[in-house]
Amino acid sequence: MAINLIQQQLQRLMQDLSAMATPAVVELLFTTTTTQSRQKAHARYITTVGIFAAIYDKNDIETVESNQMLKPCKYEKKMDNFSTFLDILQYRAIHQSEQIAYTFLLNGETESVSLTYQELERKAQAIAVRLQDRVKVPGSRVLLLFPPGLDFITAFFGCLYAGCVAVPAYPPRRNQKLSRLQAIVSDAQASAALTTTSELTSMESQLFRNPKLSAIHWLAIDKIDNDCASDWQDPTANSDTLAFLQYTSGSTGTPKGVMVTHGNLLHNEQIIQRAFGHTHNTIFVGWLPLFHDMGLVGNVLQPLYLGIPCFLMSPVAFLQKPIRWLQAISRYKATTSGGPNFAYELCVRQITSEQRDQVDLSTWEVAFSGAEPIRAETLERFTSTFADCGFRHEAFYPCYGMAETTLFVSGGLKTQPPVICQIERTALEKNKAIVATDRSDIQKIVGCGRSWLDTKIAIVEPKSLTRLTDGQVGEIWVSSPSVASGYWNRPSQTKDTFHAYLDTDEKPYLRTGDLGFLQDGELFITGRLKDLIIILGRNHYPQDIELTVEQSHPALRPSCGAVFSVEIAGVEQLAIVQEVERTHLRKLNGNDAIAAIRKAVAQEHDLQAYAILLLKTGTLPKTSSGKVQRSACRDAFLAGSLDVVADWSVNPQNKAQFRHLESEVESLLQKLKVCELPTVTAESQNPSVVSPQLEPTPATIETTRLDRYEKNSCINILWYY
Repeated sequence: MAINLIQQQLQRLMQDLSAMATPAVVELLFTTTTTQSRQKAHARYITTVGIFAAIYDKNDIETVESNQMLKPCKYEKKMDNFSTFLDILQYRAIHQSEQIAYTFLLNGETESVSLTYQELERKAQAIAVRLQDRVKVPGSRVLLLFPPGLDFITAFFGCLYAGCVAVPAYPPRRNQKLSRLQAIVSDAQASAALTTTSELTSMESQLFRNPKLSAIHWLAIDKIDNDCASDWQDPTANSDTLAFLQYTSGSTGTPKGVMVTHGNLLHNEQIIQRAFGHTHNTIFVGWLPLFHDMGLVGNVLQPLYLGIPCFLMSPVAFLQKPIRWLQAISRYKATTSGGPNFAYELCVRQITSEQRDQVDLSTWEVAFSGAEPIRAETLERFTSTFADCGFRHEAFYPCYGMAETTLFVSGGLKTQPPVICQIERTALEKNKAIVATDRSDIQKIVGCGRSWLDTKIAIVEPKSLTRLTDGQVGEIWVSSPSVASGYWNRPSQTKDTFHAYLDTDEKPYLRTGDLGFLQDGELFITGRLKDLIIILGRNHYPQDIELTVEQSHPALRPSCGAVFSVEIAGVEQLAIVQEVERTHLRKLNGNDAIAAIRKAVAQEHDLQAYAILLLKTGTLPKTSSGKVQRSACRDAFLAGSLDVVADWSVNPQNKAQFRHLESEVESLLQKLKVCELPTVTAESQNPSVVSPQLEPTPATIETTRLDRYEKNSCINILWYY
């Protein structure tokens, strides 16, 4: 550890030195020549100042050579004594200066660039100097616009070191409209933007045509001289200081900036460490986008919090060849890695047996899964497929969280397998969770663990604001120091969402908008409150129907569909939109795929679809983190703006698009041929005792439409779900 680095840290800390600091300690730190004595002096100084008090025992300081990295050891006891992430990086830059913090894998395979803690701090300080030159107001918002790589990380910490608020976003694709980016810049009132020269060049022409975007200061960080780091001025920051705005583009609403403080971050990192059972032997591998909360808080900040190595690749590298993810885990003997459910499903579907023979997954201790519905079938298939590679079912770690809680809310025990509850589907439709006894009425739900430390979870009836008991489905409310400050510049929404009170008038809770239930402390997620579909008085969870749809035909793309309700003539009806696999586009038989969807939905959910649209690959509205935007899908459906390759509807006049009249006729015939109709009993023929799940439809509706195209059919009565 170079003496000038310690001097720099000392000068920074001297600004806050209290009267307790002794001149002898300061003199000793400047004059000692041996590594061991300098470290002891630094330990005494830090303890005297009180900033890192109780972080370590000064008698346990390890002796290291001046050029050897200081590895984490037993003196690192209380991370909660840090008040900001600046404190943590400063600490790492001193005590683990030469240790590699992050390594980026080009194309998911080749080590292209890495950063030590000392290099990361120096680059961050240099960026901060340039920001402080241009942005004079502390707390100014700075947009981060980077392709996958380590530049994002240095820019993020550059913002923190400048006393600015980072605003992560993703760079638009070439020729893509900048409307979302403009909306974020306007909402955040950003003063500057950090990016790379290549990104700035690709957006240059569009920026000139956009007054709001061109008005802010654009800085390419690869043009910044790291030598200017010596001019850095330490900002005043504490646990209440805003660190970044996480813009959510959730499945039901417009993007909002979640205000995350340093205190939120440190508390959430502590929870993740405890819940995941992380130690100084933990090794991370990640491919999630860094502008997303799971990528940033999970894959970037948790490793730095722990002082352990992290190996990153781009999401595209993983999506192109999923084996790259598992190869990296195998190569670096990673212990923690994960992603949404679709990532595990993609591995099962695309990784060959020959590729599986090349990987060893025996070191994988925490395979976290979150950010979208977790499928029990996916966990089972992945375990079965990769068991011979050393993967253990116990490694799966289903968890629950969101940007509004910084990231993590709940998770299970690292040593225990996932909890899978089999409940009655019909009972769930009535907001009750009852253990299933009838195998034909089973709904499998994966548990997302329990709350940790001082985080509290309540299940609440959303209208009466009454706490519900075990087994009752309601809205999930969370109370925790990890809960963010609110939405940027949205006081009304902040009050409604972040300051909710139970009818007992307890402390404020965050209303997550998610539905679920507790059972013996285990949290089970059943859906989104705003996405809930209610047809004929029955509750239907869209993710369950979407799973049925994607599994109904091999041409349909997993995790790329949406179901929602639309009001037709005063009645709620079911609409389905689903992407087609790229490999099936040219040879697609739309009628077969649609018939398979209708049949599966009728059999599994007792529902008749009103309209089904098959979409071109990659066109379904999604968030920047890959979540399906059901509300946006519904809007596009009603506007007729979806990229449709095949479609069907009960009422042709309300179809978004018919390719040919003949295909409509064929779809009507398919309805009569393919649908398995329920047996008509004396009870079902009596209108006074018709089951509420059944809706009678005169066949004349169908025959009239067929007659329009000179197709005759003799039908008496058609009952459909």
